[in-house]
Amino acid sequence: MSDSPSRLELLQFTRRVVEQQARASLRQLDRWIADEERRQAEERRPPPPEWLIERGLDRISLVAVHTGDCWDPGKHLMPATREQARDAIRQQVPACSKCRPDTRLGLLE
Repeated sequence: MSDSPSRLELLQFTRRVVEQQARASLRQLDRWIADEERRQAEERRPPPPEWLIERGLDRISLVAVHTGDCWDPGKHLMPATREQARDAIRQQVPACSKCRPDTRLGLLE
């Protein structure tokens, strides 16, 4: 009796290898699909506002003006135009000391 595998055993082994490779390829393809879906979702997301005005806890009083990319903007925010941000600072709403919107707006005294 021969120690070499039979033709049937070789075919069964080949099938297992092909099945394993197919599963690995599908997992890779699923990762690519998920990455592309995330990328497209990010493209659909509207750009962040250029300026933010922070409201107080009462949601009425204005607490600070921030740039849109401020790293510490507070919680109660509303997007603002450049002119709204300038007007708020001119009306004594404090400029954030971290992102310095007054500098970017050219309003330093």
